[in-house]
Amino acid sequence: MTQLVNIQSLRRNEVAGGLLYCHSRLNSNTSKLLESASFLYALIEVLTEKGLVEIDQLEVKKREVAARLLDKFLDGGMGVAMQEDERDKYNFSETVEIDCENRVHLCKAACCRMSFALSQQDVEEGVIKWDLGRPYLIAQDADGYCRHLDRQTSSCTVRDKRPLPCRGYDCSKDKRVWVDFENKIINPELEQLFKSDVESRDANAS
Repeated sequence: MTQLVNIQSLRRNEVAGGLLYCHSRLNSNTSKLLESASFLYALIEVLTEKGLVEIDQLEVKKREVAARLLDKFLDGGMGVAMQEDERDKYNFSETVEIDCENRVHLCKAACCRMSFALSQQDVEEGVIKWDLGRPYLIAQDADGYCRHLDRQTSSCTVRDKRPLPCRGYDCSKDKRVWVDFENKIINPELEQLFKSDVESRDANAS
């Protein structure tokens, strides 16, 4: 009993030490971020007052750069990806019906090879697996397929719990997959696209 208490105490101390370190780094990073933001906003105000920058154009460019930097950070294992859409996935009513059974032999379950971030709801639920190296992106096997895909039936093993992007994705409008959805003409470059994604992910992980 004494040994168990000592182990529990040790673990608590280790956790507390880890939290203190994290909090210390957070405080330091917050201070640096505040300093950088202050300089940046001051620069924007000066340039705006001189008529050298238009706020509307700046907003558009900011979104473009933010998306580009986010991809770069995630590929480098930096930061955490989380869905911005906070809607309850179980109340989502915009699900698209696709005749997958008549198409999966062509698309090879392309939708199950796409990378996306989980929501806080998914993470807290604890059913959907995420990539430990790139939190909280959906977990994928070495070939790029979702870890929840049944390879024999090409069906989802957690369909009732599947994330919001899976519920709302519409492949009929995705030219990366279908050149002509109605006539079932697949994009000939689809396989190379996913192969490049896997190679890029593996290169960043090494």
